[in-house]
This record gives sequence, C-alpha cells and structure tokens, in this order.
Amino acid sequence: MEFRKMIKDFAGVPISRHLMLELLKDYASPNDKISELIKSRHLISIKRGLYITGPETDLPAPEPFLIANHLKGPSYVSLESALSYWGLIPERVHEISSVTTRTSKKYKTSVGRYTYWKLPVPYYAFGINCIELSAKQNAMIASPEKALCDKIILTSGINLRSQKQTIAFLTEDLRMDEEKLQTLNTTIIQTWLEDAPKSKSLQTLVKTLNDL
Repeated sequence: MEFRKMIKDFAGVPISRHLMLELLKDYASPNDKISELIKSRHLISIKRGLYITGPETDLPAPEPFLIANHLKGPSYVSLESALSYWGLIPERVHEISSVTTRTSKKYKTSVGRYTYWKLPVPYYAFGINCIELSAKQNAMIASPEKALCDKIILTSGINLRSQKQTIAFLTEDLRMDEEKLQTLNTTIIQTWLEDAPKSKSLQTLVKTLNDL
C-alpha cells in the first residue's frame, strides 16, 4: 500500500515507533522501511521513536503546540508561548515553552526548539485548557492566568514584594498591556496560592491586578 494512504488517518498527530512498526508489519524489515521513509522526507523524526509526516506526503503535519504535548509528557504549553497565544505579550515566540511534572529538558528538533520546565503537583494541574488548533488537532495549554503565574514562578531572581515592582515586571519586562491585565481572573489565581511555589509573589500579583 502507498505510504500516504497508509498514514493519512494518523497524520494529524505525532506518530510513535510502535504504531509505525504495526503499519509496516507486512514489510520484511519495518525498521529499514522507516529509515527509507525518513531519507525520502515522507517521515520526519522529531526524537527517537517519535515521528511526524514529512513534506513529501503532502499531508497536514501536527501543529507545534501539539508536537510539544507529545514530545515530553505529561506537559502543557505555557510561559511566553501561551502568553503570546492569548495576546498578552506582543512578541511572536519561536521557541515553544512547556511545563511538565518530569525533569526539565530542551529539545532541538528539525521542526523547532522545545523547552520544558518542571513544576510540582498539585500546582501543575491547575489552569490547563484544551484548545482546538484545527478540526482534528487539540492541544493542552495554560490559561492566561496560569501562564503568567508560571512565568513569575520560573523566572530566576523574580520575587514580587510590591505593586510598583510587579507593575514594572509586567509592563516593562514582559511588555504586557494594562487593559489586558485587567481581564485576568484573580479569583482563580487566589485558589492556587496554597499549593503554588512563590506564593508570596503570586499574592502580590493578585493585589496588583485587583488595583488596576
């Protein structure tokens, strides 16, 4: 069977080696066939044992956020990547940043750079949204509030102790707009404080946002 037809139903998500071996089980050497497909650009290896469809298949490849979810799990897209997606920072972000419960790690792949930061449970599980990227692609991403909290927690040297300091960090360092900051739900952030790292900084954030 032509590879394009074989892989078509799976093209929207990253494909595991296990699935590839199952699809290619009729070949005498499925591993050799995988290597051939990579060489011909019908398949792209994004890490050992994980692939996406290549340009030669002319099929829609997974979106970067979905690749991020699969590259290391459990994880969700956060920090600047999520803040940019929600329109809270002006910059377009080229590296996808995510949060995980596992070891922090960086991946440099042929389809982009992906960084993962470790945060503890139960805080990790708060404020995660499932968004629709396309008709067949959905990804896990931090809510605007969670992405901002993650950014504060994971930025080395940032300990917010005054509203002046907080405003400077938000509007000067992150270049966030005050009107957009006013749309954030501080009530939901408040429910996370007991389990959150840097809870005093997040409490200062809540007070600052409430006074805008």
